[in-house]
Amino acid sequence: MRHLAKRRPLDYYAPMFVSVMCDLGSDDSRKAVFGLLPQYGFEKVQRACFESSSISEKHLTNLKRDIDKVTDYYDTIRIYQFPVEGRLAVSILKENKWKRLLVNPPAKV
Repeated sequence: MRHLAKRRPLDYYAPMFVSVMCDLGSDDSRKAVFGLLPQYGFEKVQRACFESSSISEKHLTNLKRDIDKVTDYYDTIRIYQFPVEGRLAVSILKENKWKRLLVNPPAKV
């Protein structure tokens, strides 16, 4: 019988839909972020909007870390993820700080 290694939660591939909206304060930040997103499998769908339907939570965490490296105080980025624990998650980078909101589905009547 083959031994299966115990996996940590971020080791498995759980794809989700992710949309990234960019409001970047400088051309340097724009070039860096717009060059970074396709490396993670994002496709440009509008002028400052990128989407992916096949990114994992682990890769998204790495993307956020890479975005931190190339942005500055004046840049704002919003990342919409679904599903996250059955809810919509919105991560916001503003003034060099990340904040995260979890939106619950509407209550059933």
